[in-house]
Amino acid sequence: MNTHVVSLREHARDRRSGTRNAGRGQIEIRNVSIHFGRGHDAHPAVMETTLDIAPGEFVCLLGPSGCGKSTLLNSMAGYVKPSSGTVLVDGEAVSGPGPDRGMVFQQYSLFPWKTIRDNIGFGPKLAGRGYAETDSVANTFLEMIGLTKFADKYPAELSGGMQQRVGIARALANYPSVLLMDEPFGALDAQTRLMMQESLLATWSAFSTTVVFVTHDVDEAVFLADRVLIMSAGPGAIIADLRVPLDRPRAADMATTPQFMQLKKQCLDLIRAESLKAFEQQNR
Repeated sequence: MNTHVVSLREHARDRRSGTRNAGRGQIEIRNVSIHFGRGHDAHPAVMETTLDIAPGEFVCLLGPSGCGKSTLLNSMAGYVKPSSGTVLVDGEAVSGPGPDRGMVFQQYSLFPWKTIRDNIGFGPKLAGRGYAETDSVANTFLEMIGLTKFADKYPAELSGGMQQRVGIARALANYPSVLLMDEPFGALDAQTRLMMQESLLATWSAFSTTVVFVTHDVDEAVFLADRVLIMSAGPGAIIADLRVPLDRPRAADMATTPQFMQLKKQCLDLIRAESLKAFEQQNR
């Protein structure tokens, strides 16, 4: 078996210096509206949203339940087609899923019949890379997520946090320019969640991938993001674009600093106002 491992530093260097990925990961959303259903049964989920995300940015989408966060994320992934408007990644209109965009869901979404190594290597194999290269990529990411000794195990033999680490590694194995994450840590306990957040930031720092991260957790959004985008109650639209001035690298004790607490309060106030608005609309 090929056990060649390339260091994370080498992979990160190759990604940044390679012409295919250099400076990539720009997302442009232009006047996007998304409706589900037809005619009188049409339900607006996202309304006239315009957004620019620069290559390498870490952006969190935050808002009340049902505000269209996941729907907007899915339009970037190519799983949902806008009813009007355009989503572009690196200047190309998104017409469907593609290897330039990795996706991580709350559910672990691993192939239960494949080993951990084969789950991670699935994308490179599908892309037509040879066995040696696929195996090298898988081994490299196994080392990165600290699961080398579990390479030949199956997903059911791993804890939830370990499975989600595999999910992130699998999404990154094609070296996408954009990583889309839909509440990936929502099902984890608090301690595992913090560990995963710190691990994600370390990986993002190494790869400079653009990340769009959906969450309900204000602390998580402020801790992770360069920008926190607050969405209105459904139908969703971006009502606030908040820069996070916290230094990087981030550490857990930042959550007690005045800067962190002030930004958290600002987010909570906006979300509470939108949640109240949604409640009043539902009870008219």
